[in-house]
Amino acid sequence: MAADPRFAAWAAALEGHLDRALPPADTAPRRLHAAMRHAVLGGGKRMRALLVYAGGTLLQAVEATLHAPAIAVELIHAYSLVHDDLPAMDDDDLRRGKPTVHIAFDEATAILAGDALQTRAFEVLASATVAATLRVDWLGTLAQASGAAGMCGGQALDIDATGSRQTLDDLQRMHALKTGALIRAAVRMGALAGAADAATLARLDDFATALGLAFQVRDDILDIEASSEQLGKTAGKDVAQAKSTYPALLGMDGAKAKLAELDALMREALALYGGGANALRALGELAIHRAH
Repeated sequence: MAADPRFAAWAAALEGHLDRALPPADTAPRRLHAAMRHAVLGGGKRMRALLVYAGGTLLQAVEATLHAPAIAVELIHAYSLVHDDLPAMDDDDLRRGKPTVHIAFDEATAILAGDALQTRAFEVLASATVAATLRVDWLGTLAQASGAAGMCGGQALDIDATGSRQTLDDLQRMHALKTGALIRAAVRMGALAGAADAATLARLDDFATALGLAFQVRDDILDIEASSEQLGKTAGKDVAQAKSTYPALLGMDGAKAKLAELDALMREALALYGGGANALRALGELAIHRAH
């Protein structure tokens, strides 16, 4: 399946929405504001925001209502990358083809920028001009996906496991939290904007769970097969830090077979839906076949 032509339009519009959601770089505190903008603007696949739009499109949500959750999920993702790149965690110098925030600015500013991006994400949702019940659902969904029961919990498990060999079950649980939780939240927030029922939300959770794992398996493969220039970040970090990965546990052929299995699970989860799910299907394929 070719990339959905709506992706480019959604991503281009999102860049403007993100620009307006962030504080101007020429207002005080200038260094903090500049760091926030450095972290968010001008790069990235925007996969999570696109999933918000695709999930909403499936349920025929009004596109204008999807901007707030798309902005919020990208701000949360950016904050997580800023903190993940810090010397206390992954200690990375390169992100999206440019210096990481703590390199471009300093560690203290990077910590504050991440904190400010996180709080700004929830401010965007809280001030969205939608029904109060939908705002509360969005806020709860994103909060759970971002905290100890989601992304932060997964990062903690990742830190705890560094230097040791995980079981496959433990690896999948870690990535279901660290990577998958925010991906599930993105799809769910879009679907909630379209008033999805419980059965639809459950099927979309199944799709997003498989997508989140597929995204991580592909990431692990690219860390070995791609260059730093292709990735826009430092290649080979997993091996250097003795992290368990899908290729390390399953071998490269086994990791690629796992991708095929997850592809089938994504297709099965969307089987009941017709052309309305094409954007979600295309994002699933993008996760599996992406080159960076």
